[in-house]
Formats: sequence, C-alpha cells, structure tokens
Amino acid sequence: MSIHPAGASTAAPLPPRSPGAPLLGHVRAMRSDPLHFLQAQLLQYGDVVRLGSGPACLTLVAHPDGVRHILQDHARHYGKRTRGYAVLRELLGQGLLTSEGDFWLRQRRLAQPAFHRQRLAGFARTMVDAASDLASELEARADRGATFDVAEDCTRLTLRIASSTLFGTDVSGAARDIGEALGRVQVFTYQRLTQSVPLPRGLPLPAHRRFERDVRTLGRVVRGIIEARRRDTGEHHDLLQMMLEQHDEDTGERMTDAQLRDEVLTMLLAGHETTANSMAWTLMLLSRHPSVRRDLEAELARELGGRPPSQDDLPRLDLTRRVVDESLRLYPPAWSLSRVALQDDVVSGFRIPKGSYILLSPWVTHRHPHVWDNPEGFDPDRFLPEREQARPRFAWFPFGGGPRQCIGNQFALMELVLVLATLLQRVRLNLTPGQVIRPAAAITLRPKPGVRVTATRR
Repeated sequence: MSIHPAGASTAAPLPPRSPGAPLLGHVRAMRSDPLHFLQAQLLQYGDVVRLGSGPACLTLVAHPDGVRHILQDHARHYGKRTRGYAVLRELLGQGLLTSEGDFWLRQRRLAQPAFHRQRLAGFARTMVDAASDLASELEARADRGATFDVAEDCTRLTLRIASSTLFGTDVSGAARDIGEALGRVQVFTYQRLTQSVPLPRGLPLPAHRRFERDVRTLGRVVRGIIEARRRDTGEHHDLLQMMLEQHDEDTGERMTDAQLRDEVLTMLLAGHETTANSMAWTLMLLSRHPSVRRDLEAELARELGGRPPSQDDLPRLDLTRRVVDESLRLYPPAWSLSRVALQDDVVSGFRIPKGSYILLSPWVTHRHPHVWDNPEGFDPDRFLPEREQARPRFAWFPFGGGPRQCIGNQFALMELVLVLATLLQRVRLNLTPGQVIRPAAAITLRPKPGVRVTATRR
C-alpha cells in the first residue's frame, strides 16, 4: 500500500464516495449499527472511503498502513478538533483525552511518571488483592448456584482498582450509580455526535436534563476523591498527588479546580470503563471456546501452582496474554477514533484535503479481510511472535498509537492478565444458555444486555 508524505501533490483523486441518503447521509446507519455499516463500507469501497458528500466529509481509513500514517508517521498533521471530541469535552472538559497542544503535552508529562514500570509493581499487588476478593464472592455464588451478570462485577472491580491505584481511595461502593450514569451519558453523547444538526444543550429537553443529572453524579464522585485527599495530611505518591502539587514553572500557578476535575474524571472513567468491558468480553469468549480455556487453565496451574500471580509472572503467562490480545482485537473497547486533517495530504493514493474529518476504527481494521485470516474467528495463536511479525504494525491498535497512544495501555494489559489469572485459578464461568450478547457501540463497546453466567469452583 502506497503512503505519500503529508503535503504531497493534490493531483491525486479523492477517495470513492458512499453517498448515503438525501439530507441525512449515513446518520441512520451510524446510529443503528455503525459496526456493521463501517465494515460494509470497507468491503464495498476499499481502504479509504468518503462517507457523505463534499471535500470535508467524514473519511474512513481502514488499512493499517493508512492508520499508521495518520496516528504515527504524520501525527502532527492531524488534530483532535473534531465534532466527536467536541462532544466528549461536554463531559470530560479539557482532560488528557480531549486536550491538545502545549496544554496536553504538559498534562501528559505530568501523568507519565504514574505509569512507569516501577509503579506498576505496586499497582499489581492492588489488582491481585481486588481480584482475589471478587474470586471469593464468585465462589460463594457458585455454592448457591446463582446466575449473575459478570460485566457488572468487572465494572465494580476495575473501578476499585483504578480509584485505589491512581487516587488512593476506593469508590467501588458507588459502582452502580457510576455505571448507570456512565451508560446513559455514553448513549446521549453518541446520539448527539450522530445528529445531523446537534440541538443546543441549553434547550430544556428531557434528555438534556438527564445528561446534566448524570454529569453531576459523576462530578460528585470526583469531588469526593479530591476533597478526601485535601483532608488527608499523609504522604502520597500517586497520580492525584502529582496533579495537586503540579505548578507552572514560570508563574508558580497550580491546576485550577476545573482542570483537576477534568483530569481526575478522565482518568477515572478511562481507567475503569474500557478495562471492564475488555474483561467481560474475554470471559464471554473463554466460555464460548472451552478448549482455549482449558489450555489457559493448564498454563495457570503450571506457572502459578495455585498461588496468586505477580508482576514477575507476566512474561510466563504467554497464553493468558494472547487471549487478552485476541479479545481486544475482536472487541476493542475504543472502537473508533477521529482526527481532522490540518493540511492537504495523500493517503493510500487518495487526496485528503485540509479540513477533512478522518475516522479510524479498530473494529474495522481488526477485521480487515486482507490482513487477518478468518477475521471473525477467535484464535489467540494469531499473537504468536512469528505471526505478529508478518502483519503490519497498526493491524492491531486497541489503544490508539503514536504520540497520543493511551497513557495507561501497559496498566490495562497488566490488569487484564493478572485479574484473569487470579479469577480463573479459582472459578470457571459459563454463559447461561440462550442469551444473545451483542456489542453496543457508543463511546465504548459494551456487551449488551450484559454477560450472564454461572460459576463453579475449581
């Protein structure tokens, strides 16, 4: 696939166009089933396709080489001033996910030390302790023969881990309120993103009032975290303390309350929501593929011998990690990313005019039929080293890539492996018969209506 340098000749043709319906374009398809719709665009039009009309319409770039061009090789030529991030700012403000430029770089440099390898070792103990507590609960349910939605347990678990490791407090007691508010906020945000003409937020519509209530709910949790820390005079070395102590080298000013709120909310939600979804999808896949689960259980027995895992065990839990990677391929929690072209460019032989809005979708690229064999199948052996080396670098990018790659990617991968290793040594989770679980694509990719299972002791 030919990738041309940014600013190359504009003599290249525009990408093929998928026109959509008059006036509405592809709004209805992007609302009802965006995953199937975007896959269909790749199959019908190829690796680069305009969705709608006009030179600045949404352009889907699906091939890994094009993704690499935009996220990594020429990242400075693509910004985040898109409609998608504008809508996210209504919830997250100017947090690390949504900010840009010098402000983003300063915040990124501030947060980076919290995710250094030496800190991950301490995080690992917290992750395993929390997973062990959940395993005990699941064993008790196994004794009762109960059925339950393990996706809810994953949310509560990852909320406990994220709040404890990053902010020194456990807010998992509010998991139900947070989960319900976040679920509604995601739906509202995605619907607002896909409106032909977004309605002013100031209109007193029921959906707008509900959104404001949910934002207040999330804000109360964040304020509670910040206020508890300010009352605590003890010594802390976590991300929250770094943000509280940050000051501008020139002016000496510290982060405002609004900036602090935006960063804590971004880290709290991003640090638990996507990981909880990944965990639930992985447990579903293992139940549907019992032979892989047996092999994974054998690896855990061989490498751990019944003891809790630690960070030092991670290199030996090879299959467990490959199961996680394959689950992230099939069900990437952040299923779409958007950018805007800051100058004329050429990608895959097609002209991308300045101002074009770009859509990158891990869901689509992870299922690209020219990149992946049997793309819909579950095969952890895809991530054996020799098979990985044969694929383009951005064939798999559940955490984005380039300078804006998710700051917590190693945190999340370690958490997923350690939690799975802890749980699956003690319980086996089986899907209850007859349920239909489908991916609900909003801001993240949630299993809908959940993942109902029964547990048996191991």
